[in-house]
Amino acid sequence: MTNGLLCIGDNVVDLYLDRGEFFPGGNALNVAVLARRFGLSDVAYMGIVGNDREGDHVRACMAAEGLSTAHLRRVEGPNGKAQVTHDADGDRVFVASNRGGIRRKLMLRMDEDDLALIAAKGHVHSSCFSYLEPELPRIRASAREVSFDFSTLHDPAYLEQVCPHVTTAFLSGAGLQDTAVSALIGQVLDLGPDTVCVTRGDKGAVWANGQTRIEQPIVPATVVDTMGAGDAFIAGYLVARLRGDTPEQVLQHAAFCAAKACGWEGAWGYPLADIP
Repeated sequence: MTNGLLCIGDNVVDLYLDRGEFFPGGNALNVAVLARRFGLSDVAYMGIVGNDREGDHVRACMAAEGLSTAHLRRVEGPNGKAQVTHDADGDRVFVASNRGGIRRKLMLRMDEDDLALIAAKGHVHSSCFSYLEPELPRIRASAREVSFDFSTLHDPAYLEQVCPHVTTAFLSGAGLQDTAVSALIGQVLDLGPDTVCVTRGDKGAVWANGQTRIEQPIVPATVVDTMGAGDAFIAGYLVARLRGDTPEQVLQHAAFCAAKACGWEGAWGYPLADIP
């Protein structure tokens, strides 16, 4: 059984408007970098970066974290970029984005080498920000497991499109009542995934697998910046899952990793001054 992880899809830079600096980020890239940082050695990332200063920074930061850039497609055009501010509690507030930049226009397509890499790693992670939906059937056919971050995209038509190709679904349910969380879990499980995990901010997470439900509280954190905390939860979850931990251990490790990620700036550091 293979226990590697291949994250496919989105990367961006997060421009902090209040500081005039940008940080590397994006769900798929964050999960890859943080899974490696949290102890999983067999990790790779596949995605598109622009040929601008932002894309070059993403590439350089990946390399600095020990993550191979061999599976990047560097293309002509702007890298994904999001504009962010922070509230008084340090929580990030997204203002605007270029919707993935050139990545949205070109979109990733899998070739035979990509499918072979998927089979070799075993587990694929992607997200609703990755514009990868047309490729999910082929990815699922080559992968042992596929995890997917739906974030707050709970649209029934989208869930029906994506869920049949996913084994583990992550969703953000911050602000949802308990009954709404339970209904969302049931809806997603009925569409195909074996496992669903709904994160709820300071209310922790709810995990479900068949008839089993587990509630995981948050781990107290010293908050410097909450950017990427949800992605750190997913990365910690996958690290523990792939090493064979029990569901309770997996969730505890995920919560610990989310708390740890609140202690550094950006999703995983590496600020660079934004020069007009």
